[in-house]
Amino acid sequence: MWLIILVMAISMIGIGVIQLQWFRSSIEQDEKNFDAKVMIALGIVKERLMEDARNTDIVIKKWEDYYKSKGSKSSLLNQIRTYKSIINAAPSKLDRQKLNFDLTSTEMMINPESFLERVDKDKLDKYIKHEMDQQEIVIPYDYGIYSNRAESFLIMNGHYTAQIGSNQNSSPAEVGNALYNSEYQISLFNSSLLSSNGDDEVIPGYLKVYFPTKSRYLWSSVIPSLIMSILFTGLVLFCFGYVIYVIQRQKKVSEMKTDFINNMTHEFKTPIATISLAADSIGSPMILGNQEKVKRFTNIIKQENSRMLNQVEKVLQMAMLDKKDFQLKLSRVDLHELIEQAVEHVNLKIAKRNGILRAELKAENKFITADSTHISNLIHNLLDNAEKYSPEKVDITISTKNKSDGIVLSITDKGLGMTKDQLKNIFEKFFRVHTGNIHDIKGFGLGLSYVKAIVDAHNGKINVKSEPGKGSTFSIFLPSKPNDTPIAK
Repeated sequence: MWLIILVMAISMIGIGVIQLQWFRSSIEQDEKNFDAKVMIALGIVKERLMEDARNTDIVIKKWEDYYKSKGSKSSLLNQIRTYKSIINAAPSKLDRQKLNFDLTSTEMMINPESFLERVDKDKLDKYIKHEMDQQEIVIPYDYGIYSNRAESFLIMNGHYTAQIGSNQNSSPAEVGNALYNSEYQISLFNSSLLSSNGDDEVIPGYLKVYFPTKSRYLWSSVIPSLIMSILFTGLVLFCFGYVIYVIQRQKKVSEMKTDFINNMTHEFKTPIATISLAADSIGSPMILGNQEKVKRFTNIIKQENSRMLNQVEKVLQMAMLDKKDFQLKLSRVDLHELIEQAVEHVNLKIAKRNGILRAELKAENKFITADSTHISNLIHNLLDNAEKYSPEKVDITISTKNKSDGIVLSITDKGLGMTKDQLKNIFEKFFRVHTGNIHDIKGFGLGLSYVKAIVDAHNGKINVKSEPGKGSTFSIFLPSKPNDTPIAK
C-alpha cells in the first residue's frame, strides 16, 4: 500500500513539474510575441513622426525660430527663406523630397533636440492608439517622449509636461519610475556627427511605453488552462485518496470478518462439544437407568442449544437490519420496567463476580413510544458489554433522566475503557476491542452495531464517553414521541 502511495506521489509531482514547465514556456512565448508586437508598433510610430518632421514648412519655421533664438543675423534667415524658395521651385516632386530630406538631415545634425520639441501630442496619441490596435494590444498603457538633454519627459499620455516654445502645459504630470525604467523604448531622431573620434551617434530622446497590467494579461491566457489543470489534478488526487480509503476500510472489514469467524467458531465449538458429550452420556447403559442423570444431561443439552440459538439470533438480527427487512412494533413502553427486568437478569452474573449494579431511575416520565423487544435487547446488550469489559471488580450504574422531549438512558462502567481510535469504530459490525484469536472477552462484535441501529430506528441519539483504564459511559436519548414513523433506516 505504501509503495502504491509513493509511486502515485512521485507521478503526481512529475506531472505537476511538467505542467509548470509547460505554463512557464507558454508565458515566455506569449511575452516574446507581445514584445515583438510592441516594438513593431513603436517602430511604425517612429517612422510616422519622422515623416511629420520632414514637412518643409515646419522645418523652415523651426529653422527660423532656432536662428532667432541664437541671435543670428538676418542674412542667415534670408538664406533659409531662399532655401525654401529653391525647394518649392524644384522641377519635380522627387527633387523637392530630396532637397527637403537634405534640409531635415542638416537640421538633425545641428539641432536634433528641436525635433522632439515639435512633436504634436495629439498626433502622437493618435499614432500610438492606431498601431496598438493594429497589433491587437488591448491592455492599458502609459507612454511618453523622454528628452536626454532635459532629463525629463516632454510629453506623457497625450499631455505636455513642460513649456515648449509657444505651447503651454496642458496637463503637467509627475512621471513615475515605471515608465522611465520601461523595457519598451525606441530612440527618436537619431543623427551622426563627424568628430575626431569618428562618427558619434546623437540620440536626443526616446519614445517609451509601459504596460502596468502586462503580467496579468500574460497570465490571463493560461489561467483557464491552469484552473482546469488544478481542478482535474485535484479530482485525480481525491479519487486516489478515496480508493486508498476504501481499500483500507475493506482491509479492516476483512480483518474484522476473519475475527468474527474465529470467534463464532470458538463460541459454537464449546456448546457443540458439550452437547455431543451429554448425548453420548445419555446413550450409556449406566446413565439410561438413572433418571436424574438423564434429566441433568438433557437440561445441559437444552441450555447449550439455547446458547447457540441466541448467538444465531444475533447474526440473523443484524442481517435483517442490514436489509432493512424489519418494522418496529410500536407501543407505549414503560422504560423503567424493561430496565428492572434486564438488571434482574444481568445481576446474576455480576453477583457471581462480587460486583455491583446500581439502578438510579430518576426519570419522572418513564413512558416512551417504542418497540419493547428491541429496546429490551438494547439494554441487555449494553449491560452485557459493561460486565464483559470490567475485568476486575464490576461496578456498573444504569440511570435515567428526563429531557424536554424525551428520556436519557445512561450506562456507566469502571472497566477497561476505550481509546479515541477505538471509539470511532465501536458501532461497526464485527468490531471488537479485543480482536484476533484472543477469547478472554467473548462475543461477535455485533452488539453495539445492533444498539446503534435500534437507536437510529427510534429516531434517537447515542453518545459515548470513555477513557482507557477509567471506564465508559453510553448515553442514549429516546424521544417520547418520534418525529415520524420510526422505521429502520
